[in-house]
Amino acid sequence: MSDIAKAAGVSRQALYLHFPKRSDLLVATTRYIDDVKDVDARLAASRSAKTGVERIGAFIDAWGNYIPEIYGVGKALMIMGDKESDARIAWDDRMRAVRDGCHAAVRALHRDGRLAAEHSVEHATDFLWTLLSVRNWEQLTIDCGWSQALYIEKTKSLALRLLVDDFKPTNTKVHLARNGLS
Repeated sequence: MSDIAKAAGVSRQALYLHFPKRSDLLVATTRYIDDVKDVDARLAASRSAKTGVERIGAFIDAWGNYIPEIYGVGKALMIMGDKESDARIAWDDRMRAVRDGCHAAVRALHRDGRLAAEHSVEHATDFLWTLLSVRNWEQLTIDCGWSQALYIEKTKSLALRLLVDDFKPTNTKVHLARNGLS
């Protein structure tokens, strides 16, 4: 906190007036990054989608393509969070927001009567949220060498095949394109 106060040109006490705990500062920082990167504009297509299938596809596009932009900060918070509760609080705050987006997309599927009968809304939300985790993105794109485009395509395909009732296209890429999800 002393280093941050010095870099900002304020006293440490002034910094603590705005951010009583270090976790408050970290949460504010991650939310500031979302504001600067205009996460609301990125989510507009998902939020305005007419169907649950479109909403899931648009949400995967938005979040999946946002991960590479916040990966450095996210990775640091994940690593620090293993030992520091303040970092864990900040990361959990942002991941709750991602889960909320997953939940909204799954609810839209359910509303349309398209959620696969084998899943409850909560379990489907849990699955989608886990599928879209930064660690999964990291493993597929960094460790396995997938391109960003392949990650998005395969993540959409898997999510739709598992969550959407009667989603059994023979050519997923063609189906995604026909439904405006490519």
